[in-house]
Amino acid sequence: MAMQKIYAGASLRETRGRAGLTQRAFADRLGISLPYLSQMENNHRPVSAGVLLRLASEFSLDLGAMAAGDSERMVMDMAEALADPLFDSPPPRADLRLAATNAPALARAFLDLYRAHRDGQERLAALDEVIGAGVQNTTPSPWEEVRDFFHYCDNYIDAVDRAAEQFDRNHPQPTPLARAISALSDIGVQVEMAELGSGPVYLRNDRRITLNAAAEPSTQAFQLLHLFALESRAELIEATLELARFRSGSARDIARLGLANYFAGAAMMPYGRFLRAAGRERHDLERLAHLFDASLEQVAHRLSTLQRSGDRGVPFFFVRVDQAGTITKRHSATRLQFARFGGACPLWNVHQAFETPGRFLRQLAETPDGKRYLLLARDVTKSSGAFGAPIRRFAIGLGCEITHARELVYADGLDHGNPQIFEPIGISCRICPRPNCHQRSVPPLDRPIRVPKDRPGPLPYEFS
Repeated sequence: MAMQKIYAGASLRETRGRAGLTQRAFADRLGISLPYLSQMENNHRPVSAGVLLRLASEFSLDLGAMAAGDSERMVMDMAEALADPLFDSPPPRADLRLAATNAPALARAFLDLYRAHRDGQERLAALDEVIGAGVQNTTPSPWEEVRDFFHYCDNYIDAVDRAAEQFDRNHPQPTPLARAISALSDIGVQVEMAELGSGPVYLRNDRRITLNAAAEPSTQAFQLLHLFALESRAELIEATLELARFRSGSARDIARLGLANYFAGAAMMPYGRFLRAAGRERHDLERLAHLFDASLEQVAHRLSTLQRSGDRGVPFFFVRVDQAGTITKRHSATRLQFARFGGACPLWNVHQAFETPGRFLRQLAETPDGKRYLLLARDVTKSSGAFGAPIRRFAIGLGCEITHARELVYADGLDHGNPQIFEPIGISCRICPRPNCHQRSVPPLDRPIRVPKDRPGPLPYEFS
């Protein structure tokens, strides 16, 4: 099979910039001529196999990330945005791929502009009384900005992840909670246990933490490790925030908490140990939760972050959905990307998890691009520790491409070699091309529809 041509001019320029090299010095390190480097940096020529190998050896560049990079995500994001009737005729995918590869900053600016347009349209439709107020938001919300930061980092933050792994080596206590208490004690923060009932996980009084004995140990450990990260890893977190270049202070504040949460999860489930255990246990979430004193949600989320260069795990997507069907957490290290501007497909099994509490649901599914996946879903109930206190219920979803199915215990007994049993799903109704879906809520934005006089199918309209 012929090797896929890789045009990675932006990655080459970024790598050269990080190394502080001139084009001449960079070309010498790669063993190529200056004109050849210039052609590759401007995407006039693909990156050759020899250059790829030199990039890996000289600059520790992840070849898999270079081959896929951010460009495919941006291609999908732009295709979804351009499906809007606002655009008469969407450009072909080849043009989108050129834009994402040659001018990623321009592609991101287009997505920001489209998001601002969508936000403005929704405000005008929902808040007629404030039309003319003169205030228009032309930037993504802080939440969206932080979500995009983690999205385009593959939800893997190398410096923070390695710091958490070093933390694990420095604290040999048998449980994450014991490690967290010991680490906080080392920096002068004392932890005591008390019955706080349905109150918060902890109360803080300067250098003393009162931990709610009614909270789950996995929650206790996570929150204490989160505090430890903010207290003792502030310099690392701030340096990471500087690299992210957030546009607003609010986004920076949200990301600071997100990075502290990332450290907490990585410290509970250190990369090397967790990756080996995941392979050994064939990604059995319940076994991994037991081995690492973590919750099912914590384990599922951690599985979606195992994307360290040179030591990657199975690429998963992870999602958390509330009872209204709203996605409250999302990440994909797979080719399946979540809709940015609409709701999720109702045929995904994650929406059915609330109907079967305490059970894992398995689904073999195929997306419109022909990719096949093994999907898992499970309800998660978070008790508040007392009768009458509010109970939070979510459903978590985890999935990978079917090529990795044999590495998961959940594939056992499924005839995943039979294409006939894969259920057709989509990403979002507004961009899904399937014409006869019985759960379609709206027609696709990029297809003309007609309404026949007699339509016996599940929809009152039809489209090509």
